[in-house]
Amino acid sequence: MLQHLSETYDFISQHITEPPETGIILGTGLGRLAGEIKAEQTLSYADIPHFPVSTVESHSGKLIYGTLGGKRVLAMQGRFHYYEGYSMQQITYPVRLMHHLGIKTLYISNVAGAMNLSYHKGDLVLLDDHINLQTANPLTGLNWDGFGPRFPDMSEPYDQEMIHTAWQIAKEEGYRIHKGVYVAVPGPNLETRAEYRFLRTIGADLVGMSTVPEVIVAKHQGMKVFAASIITDIGDPDNLEPVSVAEIIQIAGEAEPKLTRLFYRMINEYNF
Repeated sequence: MLQHLSETYDFISQHITEPPETGIILGTGLGRLAGEIKAEQTLSYADIPHFPVSTVESHSGKLIYGTLGGKRVLAMQGRFHYYEGYSMQQITYPVRLMHHLGIKTLYISNVAGAMNLSYHKGDLVLLDDHINLQTANPLTGLNWDGFGPRFPDMSEPYDQEMIHTAWQIAKEEGYRIHKGVYVAVPGPNLETRAEYRFLRTIGADLVGMSTVPEVIVAKHQGMKVFAASIITDIGDPDNLEPVSVAEIIQIAGEAEPKLTRLFYRMINEYNF
């Protein structure tokens, strides 16, 4: 991995003028923020040495370098998932690269289903904690101390100062906002009624198929992490309805301007 990172770093360094300050990972149907970036370089994942290629149709697969307001950012427009057949190390490779480039703060977005029935479709949820049920961990294997400690602390996976700031911004903007516990499952199928009951019983408010591997690796490297979800479906086991990917993308698209505004203000108005 160190050799691959060095080669990817050398390639990326040829396309950027100054080190980026902030990393961004944009999930399903959440590419609008990319349009707010004054792009200096847009690279297809397929053209970047040792980068995986997104196979999900709602993920465009581009790495964007530029400025968002007054901050230099590196944004992933599309991420990788365990269900695509990638290893956890491949999924989190871009986060390793971001840290190698000097990025200390990572913003992550996703869409999720809600087991907490106080949530509504289109609501924003700030991730306060998570449960990893993905059966694999990106830190498995030999540990290189240059990345981080063998047993990294996870008592605060999501930065509390950033959560507090996001909450205040959302209230100012008039958004419905929650804080919740996210559970990551392997996917790609959605959950059964019994699985929704189980996930709620173990303390999860919302469920998805991403984010947690990237957070683990970011924290391993000492990065600050902020993550937010858009609720696209409700996992009520007593009133469960079929959900289509098209509907998920539609709801994400309708709610996306809120998340774009939230990320934009956090990145530009605060120094995390």
